[in-house]
Amino acid sequence: MFKRNIVFTHRRHPYNLNTASLTFAPPLVRSKDTHLSNTQNPNSSLPSNSPSSTALFDKSYLSNLGITQFFSSSNWEKYESLVTQYQYSCSHEDSKQLHLQIFKNGYTSDVFLLNTLVNIHTRIGDMVSARNVFDEMSFRNSISWSCLISGYTRNHMPYEACTIFREMIREGFPPVHYAIGSVLSACQVLQSHGRRFGLQVHGFVSKTVNSFHEVVCNGLISMYGNCMDSADYASFIFHEMEVKSLVSWNSIISVHSHKGDTYSAFNLLSGMQLQGFKPTEYTFGSLIPAASCLPEIGSFLLDQIMCTIQKSGFLHDLYVGSAMVSGFAKSGQITIARKIFESMEVKNVVSMHGLMVGLAKQKHGEQAVEVFIKMKDSVKLTSDSYVILLSTFSEFSILEEGRRKGREVHAYVIRNGITNSNVAIGNSLINMYSKCGSITEAVSSFKLMTQKDQVSWNSIITGFDQNGYFKDAVMMFCLMRRNQVIPANFTLINALNSCAGLRLLTLGQQIHCEGVKFGLDTDVSVSNSLIDFYSETGCLSNCKKVFSLMHEYDQVSWNSIIGAVSVSGSGSSSDSLVPDSVEYFMEMMRSGWRPNSITFVNILGAVSSLSMNELVKQIHGLSLKHLDSDYNAVENAILSCYGKCGCMDDCEKLFSIMGIRRDETSWNSMISGYIHNELLNKAMDLVKLMLTNGQRLDRFTFATVLSACASIATLERGMEVHGCGIRAELDSDVVIGSALVDMYSKCGRIDYATRFFNSMRVKNVYSWNSMISGYARHGHGDKSLEVFTKMTLEGQIPDHVTFVGVLSACSHMGLVDQGFDYFDSMSKVYGLNPKMEHYSCMVDVFGRAGELDKMEDFLRKMPMEPSVLMWRTVLGACCRGNSERMTDLGRTAGEKLLELDSNNAVNYVLLSNMYALRGNWEDMKRTRGLMKQAEVKKEAGCSWVTMKDGVHVFVASDRSHPETDAIYQKLKELKGKMREMGYVAETRYALRDVEIENQEEILSYHSEKIAVAFVLTRKSEMPIRIMKNLRVCGDCHRFLKYVSKIVGRLIVVRDSNRFHHFDDGNCSCGDYW
Repeated sequence: MFKRNIVFTHRRHPYNLNTASLTFAPPLVRSKDTHLSNTQNPNSSLPSNSPSSTALFDKSYLSNLGITQFFSSSNWEKYESLVTQYQYSCSHEDSKQLHLQIFKNGYTSDVFLLNTLVNIHTRIGDMVSARNVFDEMSFRNSISWSCLISGYTRNHMPYEACTIFREMIREGFPPVHYAIGSVLSACQVLQSHGRRFGLQVHGFVSKTVNSFHEVVCNGLISMYGNCMDSADYASFIFHEMEVKSLVSWNSIISVHSHKGDTYSAFNLLSGMQLQGFKPTEYTFGSLIPAASCLPEIGSFLLDQIMCTIQKSGFLHDLYVGSAMVSGFAKSGQITIARKIFESMEVKNVVSMHGLMVGLAKQKHGEQAVEVFIKMKDSVKLTSDSYVILLSTFSEFSILEEGRRKGREVHAYVIRNGITNSNVAIGNSLINMYSKCGSITEAVSSFKLMTQKDQVSWNSIITGFDQNGYFKDAVMMFCLMRRNQVIPANFTLINALNSCAGLRLLTLGQQIHCEGVKFGLDTDVSVSNSLIDFYSETGCLSNCKKVFSLMHEYDQVSWNSIIGAVSVSGSGSSSDSLVPDSVEYFMEMMRSGWRPNSITFVNILGAVSSLSMNELVKQIHGLSLKHLDSDYNAVENAILSCYGKCGCMDDCEKLFSIMGIRRDETSWNSMISGYIHNELLNKAMDLVKLMLTNGQRLDRFTFATVLSACASIATLERGMEVHGCGIRAELDSDVVIGSALVDMYSKCGRIDYATRFFNSMRVKNVYSWNSMISGYARHGHGDKSLEVFTKMTLEGQIPDHVTFVGVLSACSHMGLVDQGFDYFDSMSKVYGLNPKMEHYSCMVDVFGRAGELDKMEDFLRKMPMEPSVLMWRTVLGACCRGNSERMTDLGRTAGEKLLELDSNNAVNYVLLSNMYALRGNWEDMKRTRGLMKQAEVKKEAGCSWVTMKDGVHVFVASDRSHPETDAIYQKLKELKGKMREMGYVAETRYALRDVEIENQEEILSYHSEKIAVAFVLTRKSEMPIRIMKNLRVCGDCHRFLKYVSKIVGRLIVVRDSNRFHHFDDGNCSCGDYW
């Protein structure tokens, strides 16, 4: 006496994506006419009664069929004994005994017993023997095929399951619902690779009576949930089901949970309860992970679920307890997770894993290892245990300690031979070493792996990329493709990031093509990485193209395109791209997306260059409306924006409101705002306040203040900040070092800058750039180019700023051909697309050398329209020439300037000065008249010197100083000595249409002459350092050369363009400036 339904059951077999009910063994049904007809005919082999029938399979049953003559009483008892004894067997010995009895009693053609034997082999994992029995069967029915398909699926052989299912259909056997469920489960395991076959199975089943069977529909729900990016397909199947069971509800809830759609999962729970179904342990097992994924209300939901679990009586259930431990740990509620874990009467490896993963996620790697050590002897460890254990070492507070522990585990798994057979552990070792910063050991682990899968390659490429080994990452990607390994989306993302780090546009485009070839470009994450890559390499048009071709967007997509346009807009010489950023921002909001902190930081970075305080205030208001948390970064960005817009009152209000939320960036933004608005005293006061409040000055604060000191050439303040940096033990930092080199060079102490640069143990591109620009600014172009050569020899890749310094050095030295070679090498050697400032530098190179033809030809061949900066450079070059062609070109440049930037007084002054130098007084008067009509005012020229008693500022013909009489007496004395040495005033620099005597009078009292005379009234042998806000005129330049020879002191003058070192009658510029 026995039931004809034989199913594989296990209490802990949840109805979820990984273990759906589809792998249950099919019912073994004894066909009515097994011995009467040819069972190779599939139609005759199917039972007429339902598989769930409980009819007794006894002698009277056979008598009713009219075939009792085939079984004697003794035979029947033997047959019944075999069925009863072996129908649920799962041991190797039982399989051998049943096989022996089948041969011994002549049951070799009995489909039922042979199907039972196949099932026993599949239960013990002996699929070779199961297949041999199946192949030797003289008669098969649909159940026979179902047994083998189910066995392959249960034993993790999904490809074989799909192959057998295909053969079954080809042989003409209609699949029963259990066979369909099993093959769908196999497709589910294969994920994206099984999606195509799963769709074919669905298409085939839809034409049969099984299309609405519960087992088939549940299988389709799980298959689509696991193989598709969206839960829509699974939801469609669920809603089309005529009868929904508890398994169906659990399956669809599990799908939405795994997709991260927590709201739909809980809505389905409500619908399930309305239909009269009570949640089971499997329902809670799906809902707990879903709730833990919600950052804002996850803890509240978990508390509610815990109360419901207590009422339902599942609190001490092992499966539910493990899920609760994992859920509370992942949501950051470590204390509750530990309490649940400790209160569990029975713990298994799953509950241990849940707690360890949660602890690691919360950066408590040491505690996760303690849990493992405590539990390892009381649970059965699996390979996943070592995978999770290895992942915890990178979350140690001290990475070196984590790496040491990781090495110990590595040695253990090698000693026990675990790594040889398990790819996942090898992959975990690569990840562990990479995240602990030991890329060398990660590479060794990768090379020693006997088997590598897609994850192995992705892990080592990610390790190289995250540790800054971009070149190695790209080379490993190329090696991966040569080994015919298809890249995954994460592989592509890391390879693109490395190409962006190396600025390898062409290679990145090739990787983009690889993504298109394998269909990965449709992945949202890959598209986002492409936008970032093209943004980093300066191809904004490609960024926009990738964004426009995306089928769907996420929050990162919008942030990426806004950020890309913002960076391009802020990096360009015009603000033409800023409206694009604002348009993308508005489109994002119109599409229903809620901007987050990154969105606001990006858009604020874009609009800060516009100096439109009203727009900044509108964005400020939106941020207050949309952001509840993580607001600190946005406040800092708003501070920076207000500072750049000149709204320091708003800056101070916001800064005071922030209170305890202020961080180093907040202080930095305020200091930068004061500096930007030329309020250095307030900036220094804020620095002192930081020190008084015990606020630790970080390297960026130091760098910002040093930049301010450099901008106004306050050497004493700069040295004071340097001293603070030394006391804070930050002077060895590469950022501070670079800022110090820049500060000393801009404050006129190129010797200090050189000394500090040479003492730096570590240099980055900013350090080299500061030194190159410093030498160029001080007229040491030859040294500037030497530093550039040394920079390339030491392997430092130059950037755009580097070439601005190099081209400036060539300009100040008159190296036309060499300058053009450097310009040409930007794109051909270093892969850098020249920007507007580089073209302006080249125009300056040609203009200073008087190469008018080359300059005009260069302007015509430019790939972009000349900007305001470019035309200003052209006009400045024309001011230095005397030819008629120069005048005509200068006139053209001046007209373009007045057309493009009519509100800038500098443009009028340059054009007026050019006419004055040529003696074109009428044109000069006309230009001055245009300037008056435009209501713009020229910045007054002034010079200043810093003495022990403060800063002394002078303007032309200044008589406001208390020591005026002594100054003018010294000036008269100097002029007398100079005339004896042959000095004659160069009256053409007077720029006035007056008599010669008056012109000489005007020139005599320029601000720098008064400043040097003032310093000479004081007794000192120190070098004289003068700062001037405008360019030194030719007469003053000559005057200072004579003074340096007369007084025998070094005179250093910084004008708006560069430094001049006057010593013993000579200037460092070689009269070429």
